[in-house]
Parts: sequence; structure tokens; C-alpha cells
Amino acid sequence: MSRTRRDINDLYRAVWRWHFYAGLIAIPFLILLAVTGALYLFKDEVEHWWYADTLRVEAQSAQPISAQAQLDAALATQPGEAFRYVTPAAPDLAAEVDIRTAGGEKRAVYVDPYSGEVTGILPYRGSVMWTIRHLHSLNYFGTTASLLIEIVAGWTILLVLTGLYLWWPRGQRGGVVTVRSRPSKRLFWRDLHAVLGVFVGGFILFLAVTGMPWSTVWGSKVNELANGNNFGYPDGVRVNVPMSDARLAERELTPWSLEQARLPASTASDIPPIGLDGAVARFDALGLAPGYAVSLPGGASDVYTGSIYPDDLSQQRVVHLDQYTGDTLLDMRYADYGPLGQTLEWGVNVHLGQEFGIANQIVLAAACAGIVLLCVASGVMWWMRRPAGRLGVPPAPHDPRKLRGVLALLAIGGVIFPLVGASMIAMALVDAGIRRWSARPTTQAAS
Repeated sequence: MSRTRRDINDLYRAVWRWHFYAGLIAIPFLILLAVTGALYLFKDEVEHWWYADTLRVEAQSAQPISAQAQLDAALATQPGEAFRYVTPAAPDLAAEVDIRTAGGEKRAVYVDPYSGEVTGILPYRGSVMWTIRHLHSLNYFGTTASLLIEIVAGWTILLVLTGLYLWWPRGQRGGVVTVRSRPSKRLFWRDLHAVLGVFVGGFILFLAVTGMPWSTVWGSKVNELANGNNFGYPDGVRVNVPMSDARLAERELTPWSLEQARLPASTASDIPPIGLDGAVARFDALGLAPGYAVSLPGGASDVYTGSIYPDDLSQQRVVHLDQYTGDTLLDMRYADYGPLGQTLEWGVNVHLGQEFGIANQIVLAAACAGIVLLCVASGVMWWMRRPAGRLGVPPAPHDPRKLRGVLALLAIGGVIFPLVGASMIAMALVDAGIRRWSARPTTQAAS
């Protein structure tokens, strides 16, 4: 074998070996993320069907009763302290009043806006689709578990890039865009894995990259950097008003660009507060899209916050009102975000299946199905290839420097994503141990 040919084979082995490691780490999570992500794409459709008796009401031509009357009806059924009111997004949907009970639990109470009748009570953000969302992000298992998502996203990017190198045609005619053989043969599963990887690899990369803003370490640090000095508001909308130390994310689910946003403060006054009805009237006059949420003031210096994050990014909006005068203290729209914020918000919106309507949902759902089949094909292929009783790690290159070269390229990604880099260092140490252990019998035999 020529030296050039051996170098090529060694590089292929090095890439294959790390592709295998990336698969071991990422594939179990990819299946979970693909299944839960595909389900969450249809969040509204599923919840409006699952909780139809609670969320849906009969649309009427009569005017709804006041927001305060709806809130009072909710409190009469579920005593506690109301902290959020959500206007109906459509004439046939109930309003939502979120209440903190005396025991500290949070409940979402749904009210018919025409009659004031309570249609149902659910745990606050505890519906079936919120559970799916928590599973998708691993928040269901605590903060430590959610760190794994960031690590998995980095290894997934590595998995796709190394897979593309392994797929790249090197004179072969089959297994590039067509599948050969039969399901009983390993060649069938190898080709299926390779072809599927090419078709869904771009989707995997997109979903991994657009999911990074939610990550615990990298996402939060980039968020602080993007917002400048941890201030949080998009450039150009800062105004000279008193500010509190509270953050918008502490009272409402926010877009990525506003997670660090500080809340303005109401100026204490002798005049009475405008109340929920006054705040709703003001938000309606300002043109917030139907379905906006109103975070209620909990103290003398708090504000009324109206927020809406609909499928149409151009209608994203957050407005803060002085609770006494009703003056607009801050009014933020998608157009006010900087270029980085707009790009990331667009990516997140597509990631959630919202930007392009039902087509967005169908295409991503098909991609998720392809990801699951891709993972299954890799598992079957590995099972049919591995030696009995062994893990079946691909062979190491004859020249260890080829592994060092691959590791040097991986280090670039490790610098961008430090948590991923730390996991790669740990994997490199494990790989060094595996290679030493595998070489021991050969050394002993030679001696």
C-alpha cells in the first residue's frame, strides 16, 4: 500500500472512530429530542383538542365581560393571588388567569370571557405539551440534566460533520443517494444510514445550532454579551425611566433577546392605580395582538407588562406601563432587536415550527421522523458489525498523528462551546485508555 493511500485510510479511520464516539453520546438523546420535538411542533393543535372542554368556548356576538370581572370569577373558584392574565387569542377561546395559591402552588384557571364561568383549572405550565417541552429540554430532570442538552448539541454537530466526510463518494456507485441490498444485510442498513444522513443532516445541524441559545452555559453567556453589559434591552429602545433590579424573564416566558431585560419601575403616586381593566384598555389601544399576556404588578413600584410572542415575528411585542398613570415606559418590538437578536429569534421561530405555518410543522416533523430512522439504522448497522461480546469501536489509525489532527479540528469547536470541549477532552482520555488496553495483548505476544 502506498504511503498516500495509507494516510487516507488512517484519516478515514480517525474520523470514523470519532463519528462512532459522537454517536454513542448523541444518538439516545437525538431520539428523545426528535420524538418530543415532533410532538411539540403541534402544541396548539394538540392542546386545543386534548383540553377542548377547558380551552374552547362558544363564540358570541355580545361583548365580553371586563378583564377584572374574569379575574374575580377565577379567584372565586380558585382562591389565591393572581399574577397573570392572558387575553383570549380568538373569539372561541377562554381567557386564562394564573394564580398562586396559599400553599405556593401555581394554577391556570380558564374563564369564559362572555359569561365569567370557569371552564377548567390546570397546573400552571403543567399541561401535556408543557410536559413534552420540559422533557425535550431535560428541564424535567433539573438544571444539571439540562446541561447535557448543550453537550449533546455540540456532539451532534460533530456527528453530522464527520458523517458527511464518511459519506463523501470515493468512487462507489451505491450508498450515495440509493440504498442497496435487503434489510437482512448490513449493507442495506449502512446505505440507509448514509443516505438518510445526507438528507436530514442539514436539518440536524439547523436544529442543533438554533437550539443552542436555550443552553444553560453557552446560551446565557452569549445572551449577556449580545445584550451588552447585561442590560438586556435591544439597542435604541432604552429610555430615561427609573429601572428596577427585576428581570423580564422572572415574570414571563421571553424571547431569547429579552432574557436579560430589566424591568422599569412605576413612580409611586397618590393617584390610584389604573387597574387591570385600565391596563387592558391601554394595551388594546396600543395594538397588541390578541392573546397577549398581562403580568400584574406585585408591589408598589411594579409595572403592568403586556407581552405577545405569536407565530408572526413582526407582531412580537413587550410593553411596560406605569401602574398609576398608564404611561408607556417601554415598548419593544421585533424590529427593535439588533441583527444578532433578529437572526436568533428567526431561527428559534423556525425551530418551533412557527415561522412558515403548517408547512414548517410538516417539514420538521418529517425531518424528526428521518432522524429517528437514521438513529435506528445506525444501531442495527453497529449490532450487525460488532464482534461478539465487544463494543466494536472502529479501528484506530496506524499513525496516531491522524487522531491528533482530528482532535485539533475538534478543539476549534471546543473553544466556541466550552462545555462541549470539556466533554471532548474527557472522551479523548477515554479513547487513549481504550487504545492502550487494546494494544496490551499484542505487546505481550510480541515479547
